[in-house]
Amino acid sequence: MPDDATIARNLAAVRARLDAAARRAGREPGAVRLIGVTKGRSEADIRALLAAGLADLGENRVQKAKDKIPSIDGASWHLIGHLQRNKARDAVTLFDWIDSVDSVALAEELQKRAAQRDRTVRVLVQVNVAGEEQKNGCPPAEAATVCAAASAGANLELRGLMTIAPFVDDPRQVRWVFADLRRLRDTIREEHGLALPELSMGMTDDFEVAVEEGATMVRVGRALFAEGPVA
Repeated sequence: MPDDATIARNLAAVRARLDAAARRAGREPGAVRLIGVTKGRSEADIRALLAAGLADLGENRVQKAKDKIPSIDGASWHLIGHLQRNKARDAVTLFDWIDSVDSVALAEELQKRAAQRDRTVRVLVQVNVAGEEQKNGCPPAEAATVCAAASAGANLELRGLMTIAPFVDDPRQVRWVFADLRRLRDTIREEHGLALPELSMGMTDDFEVAVEEGATMVRVGRALFAEGPVA
């Protein structure tokens, strides 16, 4: 298990890589929000991340979040995994962001549940850009419709789009996925008048390419908790 000092060093190294990728793309360093993925991590590991200055944390499952979030103060929590409609009530109670809205029905259920709790929750629409059968997310052709549903209610704040690229040995092979999501965002902006400032794309193995293609949020877990270097 990594100690607190290792986690702090890993966080600094990831941030340095983020800043370098941003500079290569002609963007301002520090412009990308880093979400620390806490799946399978202990409370001590999570507190070490917070102590090192990372406030955005991501969990994949509502049930696991029930065990973690109530005991952790000072974090902004993102649900980054697939959400079933029957978990919407718990999701809007626990999370500040739901980054995986993938259907009109889910958007409407989240709006209903958030209104019942008088909460405003930030959301991203997840798009399955690569069309992988094993991945969640709406097809690109349906993204505008889901965005419209997510922006229709007073208790959801639509912030942008999210995608997960295929797992490959060379991250340059999935550059097109990130570029396609950016172009889709731009099209929805132009045709539907939605701001969509956020693009959540890129994980430990490919976040630098994602930043070069316009990511404003990346989701990183393994590189933050590794006990040795992660290239």
